Amino acid sequence: MREGAERLFVAVPLPADAVAACASLVDTVRAGPLGQVPRWVDVPNLHLTVRFLGATPPGHVTAVGEAVRAAVAGRPAFDVVLAGAGSFPGGRKPRTLWLGIEQGADALGELARAVDGAVAPLGSPSDTRAYRPHLTVARLDASSIADGHAIADALRTAAAAWRTSFVAREVVLFRSHLGAGPPRHERLETVPLA
Repeated sequence: MREGAERLFVAVPLPADAVAACASLVDTVRAGPLGQVPRWVDVPNLHLTVRFLGATPPGHVTAVGEAVRAAVAGRPAFDVVLAGAGSFPGGRKPRTLWLGIEQGADALGELARAVDGAVAPLGSPSDTRAYRPHLTVARLDASSIADGHAIADALRTAAAAWRTSFVAREVVLFRSHLGAGPPRHERLETVPLA
């Protein structure tokens, strides 16, 4: 990351009851024989990413916040149902474990397109990859291929009949603080949904 740059992203945060439901599911997998293989996301940091902005010059942060507010303001709140689990990328070694979006993916996609269009003129390049809404719960950076597939299967099995729901009521521009310990996410701009 460029010296002095801010690491920013836009996301829909989960309310406390949805966080608790996700934590309960993850804890069952964590307690298993391969539970220490992944690097689990710190529970308070659970969120549905709308747009990762990455390294942003400090002088652009205010303009990014204004652009996010303009892109999101007036959009309606929407229902989200989390269900199922998986991993990606497909292929040889999974790197990310996630919980799926059974309902709300279209609304998240609309938010992603609106935010992308609003921040592109500020120098944040458009994401060339298709938006795939999901809830990241773990990273498999240091796992073996076999352990990565085994823990992904354990999460899929645990989530087979699991689901939780909530109403997405806000979109937040976050700043990530990396360093010792888990990342800390600071709210810079909170935009309520109508």
